[in-house]
Amino acid sequence: MGIKLRTQHLWISGDIAGTVFGDLDKVYTVYYPQLHALLLAPMDDEIFPTIHKGDLQMLKTRNLEGDKTISLQEIIIDHDLDDSDRDLLYMHQPGVRMLHVTL
Repeated sequence: MGIKLRTQHLWISGDIAGTVFGDLDKVYTVYYPQLHALLLAPMDDEIFPTIHKGDLQMLKTRNLEGDKTISLQEIIIDHDLDDSDRDLLYMHQPGVRMLHVTL
C-alpha cells in the first residue's frame, strides 16, 4: 500500500509504520511548503525536534495489518493543499527513523 492521502488523513502501511515508528503512538510532524515536504519522526527521536520546529501528533492504528493514520486537516487548510484521495510519493532510508512525504 505505501502511503496515501485518504479523507484528509495520511495513511501509512503497517510495514512502513512499524519500521519507522515502532510501537510509538505519537510522532513529530513538520511541513515545509516551499518543498511540499511533510517530515515525520518518532516521538523518541532526540535530534528531530532540535532541527525542525514540528508538532507532536497522535498516530492511530486503523486495522489488524497495523496501518497507521495521522490527521492532516490543519496542514491542508493552512497551506491550501489538494485534499483529494491519492497515493503519495515518499522517501525512507533503511536505518533512518524518519519519513519524507511529498504533498
